[in-house]
Amino acid sequence: MINLKHCLILMADDDPDDRLLVKDALNECEAEARVADQLRFVDDGEQLMDYLLRRGEFSDHARSPRPDLILLDLNMPRKDGREALREIRADPGLRCVPVVVFTTSRAESDIKLIYDLGANSFVTKPVSFDSLVKTLSILARYWLGIVELPSLAANRT
Repeated sequence: MINLKHCLILMADDDPDDRLLVKDALNECEAEARVADQLRFVDDGEQLMDYLLRRGEFSDHARSPRPDLILLDLNMPRKDGREALREIRADPGLRCVPVVVFTTSRAESDIKLIYDLGANSFVTKPVSFDSLVKTLSILARYWLGIVELPSLAANRT
């Protein structure tokens, strides 16, 4: 069993059904670690940046802790994932936070652009729930159980 209890995943996705499916899938794939208990949501890139920069409704550090991993949808209103990723990678205080683009797109132009902008991974959302569980299980184990993340390493010292 991987200890994920101190890891926070922040998901930016405007689709409430997708958010619920991700939460359910994380509960299914990592029930012993309760990953879904460490999952927060924002509706779009504007809210994502407010959360990360602790502005407005996210100004309370205790209620809006720094995420250890960002799951980022590309196509959202107000500010899309491309714009948000560009801002995250331009900010010295945020650029070390891993960003996994988690989207329905399979467009080669999106994949190339996202890596050019500095994403750590590009994952196309699976269409079946079982595939979603498997994909999120792999993502959680890799990013939150195997990889050493800067925010976690800092908390241990």
